[in-house]
Amino acid sequence: MRVLVTGGAGYIGSVIVEELLREGHIPVIYDALVKGSHAAPPTGALVVRGDIRDTALLSETITRHSVEAVIHMVGLIEVGLSATNPAAFFEVNVGGSMSVIRAMLDTGVKRLVFSSSAAVYAPSAPLPLSEESATEPASPYGESKLMVERILHWVAPVHRLTCVSLRYFNAAGATARNGEAHEPETHLMPLVLSAAERGTPVTIYGTDYPTPDGTGVRDYIHVLDLARAHILALGVKEPGARIYNVGSETGYSVRQVVEMAREVTGRPLEVIERPRRAGDQPATVASAARIRRELGWEPRSSDLRTLLASAWDWRQAHPHGYGE
Repeated sequence: MRVLVTGGAGYIGSVIVEELLREGHIPVIYDALVKGSHAAPPTGALVVRGDIRDTALLSETITRHSVEAVIHMVGLIEVGLSATNPAAFFEVNVGGSMSVIRAMLDTGVKRLVFSSSAAVYAPSAPLPLSEESATEPASPYGESKLMVERILHWVAPVHRLTCVSLRYFNAAGATARNGEAHEPETHLMPLVLSAAERGTPVTIYGTDYPTPDGTGVRDYIHVLDLARAHILALGVKEPGARIYNVGSETGYSVRQVVEMAREVTGRPLEVIERPRRAGDQPATVASAARIRRELGWEPRSSDLRTLLASAWDWRQAHPHGYGE
């Protein structure tokens, strides 16, 4: 299958491209290469440089390369930044998604896998979070993802589209080729590993949460397990809009992540404790029962040691990230 991957030069997108190639598909990467890296796609991979809001270029790319399905990854992801610049998040995340949908309608492409987020859930929703849990985003970022899901709910049945929204929990880990190298970095695991490399302290924000050790708990999913979920979602055939959580169903606290990082890296990590940050949730853990049952997906690499060890190995092999 020929698959357009918007954001295919980014952290998760590049691993999805790896998996598409491994499964015999033909990926077409569409990326502005602002956040993504020139070095992330495999040598010889087809890359079209363009803005997601350029509907004409999207349509031209789809037609020229006989695209049969779209995996839509492009979006602004910094939750904190979304609170200070919500307009940009709605413009890119919602407006860009509408551009993708319009290009699909204009070219007759019927399959879409959309990158959504667990940030759509209400902070007060009981754990584990299922697809039926209350949705009440605590950030413009989460709201932008939920808005796209709602758009697909209305558009898919009318135009006979097959749309699958995957609600990611916390992507982490790396493959031998591709890893996490955001600038600036806001995710816990790469920040902890960076501190181990540099010999600098790790800051823990909030040690008085109602969790076993007082620090925040998150459900981490290996980027390779996440990529496999996209491949399975491409196999959905019935028209309509579907939603699946993609998480490991296991929560790890910040202190657990730091302690495992000490074991994996063999380096001491000093900890500095700070008060909670506004908007941080005490705990977020998925129920992935639906995707297991309906698509046969299983997390294979999402235990804490594998997550950190794979990311550490990638960092050691790529001391300057992608070298750009």
